[in-house]
Amino acid sequence: MEPQLKASVTDGVATVVIANPAKRNAMSAAMWRALPGVLDRLAADHAVRALVLTGEGDTFCAGADISALREPGDEQQSLAVRAEDALAAFPKPTLAAVRGFCVGGGSQLAAACDLRFAEEGTRFGITPSKLGIVYPSSSTRRLTALVGPSTAKYLLFSGELMDTERALRTGFVDEVHPAGELDKRVAEFVRVLASRSLLTQAAAKEFADGRADRDAHWAEQARGSGDTAEGVAAFLERRAPRFTYGL
Repeated sequence: MEPQLKASVTDGVATVVIANPAKRNAMSAAMWRALPGVLDRLAADHAVRALVLTGEGDTFCAGADISALREPGDEQQSLAVRAEDALAAFPKPTLAAVRGFCVGGGSQLAAACDLRFAEEGTRFGITPSKLGIVYPSSSTRRLTALVGPSTAKYLLFSGELMDTERALRTGFVDEVHPAGELDKRVAEFVRVLASRSLLTQAAAKEFADGRADRDAHWAEQARGSGDTAEGVAAFLERRAPRFTYGL
């Protein structure tokens, strides 16, 4: 099978699958190049309320296809950074469902998601020090914001892999589940995300990511949206709300 990104939408949830099983789902240059366009299409789909990123089969992503790094120049890294930035900027909640290996560019993609749920036994690592590669500054800052300076340096300096226990303790992942239970939990949780107010989620995502100049924008969005009135009415009437922001 040719390396590819598979995208689908079901019940308001978009799923993007990294599919390159012959190389443990390593990202080829073509896959890095394609990801921003895939995300743009899904972001523009009003039916999409949340996005799940995962890998084909029993592993998430073993990173960039190392054979491509033999090519001159830094195009591969530039493509990876653009793809990572596009994922971080996706305007709806994103969740990485991680199992097997989440290494190098795989960890880069997982860190760019809003949330990360992992299966027990998953191994995480960021390995540029094994290859003499300078990890991008934007990726380093995102990793540091997620796990703190000490753990970021541990990972980047050593290239060592960490297990799910340490990943959970350091904040790299949000939940860890036994083998066979990850998909069920992810499906359950993204259904919750898809049922909530996208107005609240979109504003919270910007604020949590450090945007400090959009208070007026989101106040205006809230005034023009029916989500607040609907949420209060649904609470008082003891029914599920029907939020419409973004539809």
